[in-house]
Amino acid sequence: MKKGKVMGILGVALASTVILAACGGGSSDKSDNASNDSGKMAKKQELNLIETAEIPTMDSVMNTDAVGSTVMNNVFEGLYRKDLKNNIVLGMAKEEPQISEDGLTYTFKIRDDANWSNGDPVTANDFVFAWRRVVDPNTAAQFSYMMSGIVENATEITKGEKPATDLGVKALDDKTFEVKLAAEVPYFKDLLCLTMFMPQNEKYVTEQGDSFAKNSEKLVYNGPFQLTEWDGTGLSWVYKKNDTYWDKKEVKLDTIKVDVVKEMSTALNLYDSDDIDMMKLTGEYVQTKEGDPDLKNIPTSSVFYFKYNQKRNGSDTPLANENIRKAISMAFDKQSYSDTILKNGSIPADGFVPEGLAKDPKNGKDFRKENGNILKYNKKEAAAAWKKGLKELGVDKVELELLSDDTENAKRSLEFMQGQLEENLPGLTVKLKNVPFKVRIDLNNKMDYDIQVAGWSADFSDPVSFLDLFTTDNSNNRSNFSNAKYDELLENVKTTSLSDPEKRWDEMREAEKELLKAAGIGPIYQRYNAVLEKPFVKDVGMQLVGPEYSYKWAYVTSH
Repeated sequence: MKKGKVMGILGVALASTVILAACGGGSSDKSDNASNDSGKMAKKQELNLIETAEIPTMDSVMNTDAVGSTVMNNVFEGLYRKDLKNNIVLGMAKEEPQISEDGLTYTFKIRDDANWSNGDPVTANDFVFAWRRVVDPNTAAQFSYMMSGIVENATEITKGEKPATDLGVKALDDKTFEVKLAAEVPYFKDLLCLTMFMPQNEKYVTEQGDSFAKNSEKLVYNGPFQLTEWDGTGLSWVYKKNDTYWDKKEVKLDTIKVDVVKEMSTALNLYDSDDIDMMKLTGEYVQTKEGDPDLKNIPTSSVFYFKYNQKRNGSDTPLANENIRKAISMAFDKQSYSDTILKNGSIPADGFVPEGLAKDPKNGKDFRKENGNILKYNKKEAAAAWKKGLKELGVDKVELELLSDDTENAKRSLEFMQGQLEENLPGLTVKLKNVPFKVRIDLNNKMDYDIQVAGWSADFSDPVSFLDLFTTDNSNNRSNFSNAKYDELLENVKTTSLSDPEKRWDEMREAEKELLKAAGIGPIYQRYNAVLEKPFVKDVGMQLVGPEYSYKWAYVTSH
């Protein structure tokens, strides 16, 4: 998944949306909900959860996915974080920053009581060090683009034109952190909640060398919890309350146990036998819980799409042909896919920017509704584009590999897509490749795939959180898509048009149309989560933007 967010998640809607936090209530025992929820705090403050994928990395600078974002959101903390109502609240920042008259210089004071789990104080230099790592080309952080055009000199540094030490950040003293922006940024505070803007302890990272972040013992933590029992590749980990956290009095949970479970049937059995306290449902399993008060349908900002790789192993793929991409994008029934495979309330996506993400600054209309359905399911048009594309390639048949994760639902999804595409596009053979999430991320990074089912969630309250992904030089592009007009529009959106919100809005709408007119991606669906949650689980923050879950304020009642 986003992010995106790869989900790439990472992964991430926003100022104009409603956040669904505090999701307690309901019970699998329909006859007596109250008996399962006394309302009193339980003596044993423990949650048992599952994830559907492993943690790819715990280096906050290198994170790109939804699972990693959730873990980091709970064991690390940046200058700000999101509360249960999706408000941006102070984290490592002691108070709101001083901002210069031109809006370009922010001066933050770091909390005096902010410490790492090894006892070291969190300092301004911890932010300087981490942010420089993000933009340093030698780090090869995919999220380096998040600072480009935002922090002074970040763009030049990521291009190798200036050293990382020229980044517009400075430790004025141990507890005073100065940031100089390249331009005024309306969503700057939103960014500061994200993983790539979190601090790192320079002394500790340097001492660990290549061992840094390889397992839970090779990390230090400054967030509500510490990560334990994670060996770097395993299918389980544990959160423990962090007694060195500045706001530990607000953290009620002592322990959160997490296991990776990829089979939905196994997960549901665990939930029904009270071995786990919360889970997402997909596919036909949603119907088995219809009417259960434990079940909630929760909208997300996640959009899933076909990501088309135009060059593989140094050679053009058939997907370098625009008509081939258009044909595939229009050749599968999205509504049928949502209804028969997902079954969780998810809705077809005919654009890249999701519903509920942002509103027109002039008339308050939703971006998605205003820009309309751009790349829709249309068998007739798909067939015509396919025939034209084959003629342009000088072939009468094409074989393509379709890549996704190895979860039960991902396998069923690929089988659906394979059937639809081969039926509606004569001469197409689709080979399926289901791999563990971490392997898919690696194949994506190496651009060793034809088509993959990718996803992205909003990171902050602006459509550019999605649109920026497919500019030519974006480190998350990883598909060889390049469009000069699209690049120009996004450059304007991030620079000269910042002072004119209406012009900027129009350019973002035009950019999305340009991306989809060229079938740079093939939108599939906007995800809704069907979530089962025990009635005694309280105040788990379910964030539509950025990291998906926050456990800082969560607790369990007696049951």
